[in-house]
Amino acid sequence: QVQLEESGGGLVQAGGSLRLSCAASGRSLGSIAMGWFRQAPGKEREFVAAISKSGSTTAYADSVKGRFTISRDNAGNTVYLQMNTLKSEDTAVYYCGARYSSSFYPYTVKDDYTYWGQGTQVTASS
Repeated sequence: QVQLEESGGGLVQAGGSLRLSCAASGRSLGSIAMGWFRQAPGKEREFVAAISKSGSTTAYADSVKGRFTISRDNAGNTVYLQMNTLKSEDTAVYYCGARYSSSFYPYTVKDDYTYWGQGTQVTASS
């Protein structure tokens, strides 16, 4: 079992920055791949960024490439999402996901994830 807790959301002006954190607790955390997804009102939850269990491989949605960066700490227990040059269309609830992984690749599909956090609101006002 893995428990996830997100933090760092808030209200920021368009063009500003925020950093989200996702703290994981549970067993065998060195074997979990993690990712960030977001869901805007009336829309499906969509992929944002993902990182492999080792932290060596990352993946990004085209809409955030060059603006967002995903990383994890050396212990592998916390994943971060640095969001720069925020746009109004980035406004959504951001969710952290995790799954146990036997591969060295990140996962970009929502249904591949087993565990989810409660979400944190990000609002970029124009």
